[in-house]
Amino acid sequence: MKNFTLSIFLLCFGFGFSQDHFSGISTSNRVGILNGIINPAEFSNLSKKIEVNIYGISFDATNNRIGFSDLTSNKNLQDVIFTGNDPVNLRFDGQIVGPSVAMKIQNWGFAITTKANVKFDLIDIDPNIGNAINNKNASAALTVINNNYNQRLIGTTYGEVGFSAAHSIIDNEKYSFSAGVTLKLLFPGSFSNFGLSGLNGTITNSGSDSYLTTNQPANLNIAYSGGLANNFSNISDYTKSIYGGLNGVASDIGFTYKWKDGATKYKIKAGLSVRNIGSMTYKDNNNASTNYTFSTQGHSPLNLSLFNNVSNLSQVENILYSNGYLTKIDGQKDFKVNLPTLLTLYSDFKIIPKVYVTGYLQHKVKKDSENDQITALNIVSVTPRLNLGFFETYIPIATNEISGTTVGFGFRLGGFYLGSNSIVSSLSSNGKQADFYTGFRWAFL
Repeated sequence: MKNFTLSIFLLCFGFGFSQDHFSGISTSNRVGILNGIINPAEFSNLSKKIEVNIYGISFDATNNRIGFSDLTSNKNLQDVIFTGNDPVNLRFDGQIVGPSVAMKIQNWGFAITTKANVKFDLIDIDPNIGNAINNKNASAALTVINNNYNQRLIGTTYGEVGFSAAHSIIDNEKYSFSAGVTLKLLFPGSFSNFGLSGLNGTITNSGSDSYLTTNQPANLNIAYSGGLANNFSNISDYTKSIYGGLNGVASDIGFTYKWKDGATKYKIKAGLSVRNIGSMTYKDNNNASTNYTFSTQGHSPLNLSLFNNVSNLSQVENILYSNGYLTKIDGQKDFKVNLPTLLTLYSDFKIIPKVYVTGYLQHKVKKDSENDQITALNIVSVTPRLNLGFFETYIPIATNEISGTTVGFGFRLGGFYLGSNSIVSSLSSNGKQADFYTGFRWAFL
């Protein structure tokens, strides 16, 4: 299990260097498909009549433990992860915007978009348990565990195809107001969840082994589907089954307001959207989602070294069940998972010609602690930008609930863009977030 734990962490940082994808470029006043993805009303504000997305890739990893200097030092990363008593949070989120097209016809905008999503999270993990599995608490005779939160280890992959329509309801010389909607068809690929809530007990040490004794039953959910049922500590476990069958729908709704500055420009643009309203059902031959009570009462303490060589949740489940630590409550073969519904607010201000500042807020509607919930981050950002037409550059400054404040940099050269939400803060102040995005789109007419 200790090798498995390290593999999970390295997986997060191996994909690429918060879940605010394409920050800065997605709120540019050069409006395109990326703008429409965060607010479907923007498709009626396209800068060109037609835009074709060739590719867009964004990978984000954020945590509350590992800083940039830790990655370049000789420190044991597992020791750093499980330092202190505060819960450990590691989040990875990858998104690929595939072939997509958008067009503007008079006061209407339409789009067909494709996306692939890859996510992996460690949520509120007790560092004392990690230390015990890592065999690093042998000097402590007794460690007390008392958690009232749900410790989750969750991975998921899914694809989506969106059909969008937007319309400028009001459009005169001074103002415009638009509304838009996107219907998304969902293609769930793989899923895994380990959710342990209400764990109360003690960890004791004997020789090189650590033992867990519970004082009361805890609740445990173990769910898996697709490729992640067999293993989820390697990158290939995610990428080989991103798109599954059509088994879900979701929708986005949005609105934009513009105080115009001429025929095509504006002094202020504001937007509001609610995204990912919906869910999807995972169906596979090796599906399982089971709720248990977990307790060592009436049995020997749980030897945590039993998990040293596990590579998937099915093995964890078998070890606990075969040793009598689990009592089944209920279970099902096919199960539903909720998308991370997000409320998004933003406003873009023209300061002087070609200089703009964007304020952005992303707030998740549902809690990450629910076992059937895909996770998201609460984010606030401010992005100053210089737009010279063919060339644009910007500096996103953001804060989120896991890694704190980040400072990034990005630019656009024609249809090509490249950037990071955190490159400046990671290199200059030992930031705990690493991310990267790039893409190319072609707009004309």
